[in-house]
Amino acid sequence: MEGTRRTTLLATLALVAITAGWGSTFFLIKDLLERVPTLDFLAVRFAIAALALVLMAPRALSRLSRESRRHAVVLGLLYGFGQILQTAGLAHTPASVSGFITGLYVVATPLFAAVLLHTRITWLTWGAVLLALAGLGVLTLQGFSVGYGEALTFVAAMLYALHIVGLGAWSQPSEAMGLAIVQLIVITVVCLVTTAPDGIVLPDRTSDWLAVLYMAVVPGALGIVGQTWAQAHLAPTRTAIVMSMEPVFAAFFAVLLGGESLTVRMLFGGAMVLAAMLVVELAPRRKVEGEVTHLAV
Repeated sequence: MEGTRRTTLLATLALVAITAGWGSTFFLIKDLLERVPTLDFLAVRFAIAALALVLMAPRALSRLSRESRRHAVVLGLLYGFGQILQTAGLAHTPASVSGFITGLYVVATPLFAAVLLHTRITWLTWGAVLLALAGLGVLTLQGFSVGYGEALTFVAAMLYALHIVGLGAWSQPSEAMGLAIVQLIVITVVCLVTTAPDGIVLPDRTSDWLAVLYMAVVPGALGIVGQTWAQAHLAPTRTAIVMSMEPVFAAFFAVLLGGESLTVRMLFGGAMVLAAMLVVELAPRRKVEGEVTHLAV
């Protein structure tokens, strides 16, 4: 029991660190996309990430069962098309609204987990979900309207939620590297097929290539391996709540390194999201045990 709780805590801390890494990329991406088209950047980033993992663990793919490969392909398709739809939606909606709608995966994840995995979601967990969503709203929203871009972003959020639920159901610690490699390969193919007809624009500055390499290897390759491993030990809903810290870290790095000003909204919204994460992590186990037990399919 103590070993299980220690592993769960380690998985949570790993996911927090990964989420911080993702948050550190926002101001880098914002600058890079002024010179490189979004899908071209995504294709190059994920191709480098996939290559890095293959070089790190060349035998990981051969250790995957046929069933695990199929699962990884499905997960890669969910994430890849989620990236494309989110990017397309961002062209038609403000970044703040896009961030909030994308964060709806926090609500969708427990719903999908309940339907697909027959997971029992406790009232305490639902409270944490709603608190996280409210915190995201305070942190990101400055206005809201519903249109084409918002609709695309909403579908992307649903795909991200399904990706989290799928990882929670299918991930095994011993297969984390192989699952991550297949996912990255599939994501790369999806992005390349989408952008290749118009040609691929590559970065032409050393600083841009350094930014791409960092985002490919650290938040990209290592991030998806870490998420895959962590989700072998965490329920999907807990994962979604922890991952809702991404906009908080994005705001933190934007202030620290991106030159943005710290606002009361950032502090208040970030505190709400952090509180939601602490609710599910520090609450007595008997109150959340129904949520942390999920079924493999």
